[in-house]
Amino acid sequence: MLTPPEKPVHWNVDDVVVTEPDVIRRAIGAAAIGNITEWYDFGVYAYFEPTIKKVFFSGLGDTVGTVATFGLFAVAFLVRPFGGMFFGPLADRIGRNKVLAITMIMMAGGTFVIGCIPSRASIGIGAPLLLLVARLLQGFSTGGEYGNAMTFIAEYAPDRKRGFLGSWLEFGTFTGYLLGAVLVTVADAVLTEHQLLTWGWRIPFFVALPLGLVGVYLRSKLADTPAYAALEKESEKREKDKAGKDIRTLLRIWPFLLVCMGLVIVWNVTNYMLTSYMPTYVSDTVPNAQGGGVSSTTSQVLQIIVMAVALCTIPFLGRLSDRVGRKPIAWTGVGLLIVLAFPMVLLIQAGSVIGVFLGLLLMGLALICFSSTMPSTLPALFPTEVRGAGLSVSFNVAVSLFAGTTSVAVGGLVGLTGDLNWPAYYLIAAGIVGAVALWFLQEPNGRRMWGSAPAAGSQDEAREVVEHQDREAVPA
Repeated sequence: MLTPPEKPVHWNVDDVVVTEPDVIRRAIGAAAIGNITEWYDFGVYAYFEPTIKKVFFSGLGDTVGTVATFGLFAVAFLVRPFGGMFFGPLADRIGRNKVLAITMIMMAGGTFVIGCIPSRASIGIGAPLLLLVARLLQGFSTGGEYGNAMTFIAEYAPDRKRGFLGSWLEFGTFTGYLLGAVLVTVADAVLTEHQLLTWGWRIPFFVALPLGLVGVYLRSKLADTPAYAALEKESEKREKDKAGKDIRTLLRIWPFLLVCMGLVIVWNVTNYMLTSYMPTYVSDTVPNAQGGGVSSTTSQVLQIIVMAVALCTIPFLGRLSDRVGRKPIAWTGVGLLIVLAFPMVLLIQAGSVIGVFLGLLLMGLALICFSSTMPSTLPALFPTEVRGAGLSVSFNVAVSLFAGTTSVAVGGLVGLTGDLNWPAYYLIAAGIVGAVALWFLQEPNGRRMWGSAPAAGSQDEAREVVEHQDREAVPA
């Protein structure tokens, strides 16, 4: 089990960071709005996959068009590590909020631009090339968004409530995905195919711009708080005193980087399997391979119901993790993947409405075991001075190489082999990786952040922390 290499410290009440509940709520809202914007785009793209294939890859054939569409979805993940390498260290030096405002503008702008691109029938090969540029912009900005958003909330949250408060970041994720899915489903239902292919598909992408403007406004208001002013001052001091030491520090703590990557892989393979591959698998891949199945609209509605269940459940699991720990809940998710991956996929292949719903629901339950715990678990793996850099780099490298490519990899393997069980194989492999990472993880529940003073939500709690600091202190 990995433990941060720190010496025990005796804390006084004045040393404990106390953040007012109102400030915490504003911090959560400002961070979560970025996730709403990011996952709104993913929801729109995943649900519009058949339409995007017709607009940008018409005439290439069904399999080639599907792989090309998923490839453009996955290509954004190739540049995410570069975004993480750029924005992560930058956030450690100039402050989280400034970087989050930049990434918010870039994400919203990239999504909006997609809605402006002419079709392949209008400008030929230029259409998918412009889509590629927009996706690269989104990927680069996302590389600096999610890791810093996790850090942002984790550094504001009291130690004893970090699981619950961190889970609201993923509440924003599912809210954005649901918003995108609902808009696409409505568009599919009320527009003719001609309307959808000519102009209707653009509308959901245009909505990203006002979402982004709201996020920038919320984050700019938070920058005025005394708590964040102190964080900015500390960041500027680190820039002067410790510039150039980030890489050396990260190399020294490489085991923590690997644990982080393992947890990110199991979490995000499950995530992208459910949210980006399953819409096509349910309504296109399975019916084409064996006939029957559910209609596209029914599939979309079932996905929305599963996402709504997850949305409502995540905060409760986050709160539970503050009582029982993060690891028991994460172990539950790993167990669901390893033991029930095949039942999930076989239920979906059965083609009945009940079977598809139960299969998706089981996959969703496994996902929320990670979504409710990882935002509070991963930031605790890194010391304050390199938290933004360590989390952004390890998170985005893992997503880019293994998780973000889930749709194109599984779609390609199913098409190449004709074996519809590849989603199950992939989920089991991810579960094994997650089990290894969890084995080495030290339970972070209730502990102060590595390199930071204890954090509390009130002066009474601060005094209680000091009274029990022998229990609360991180072991040497």
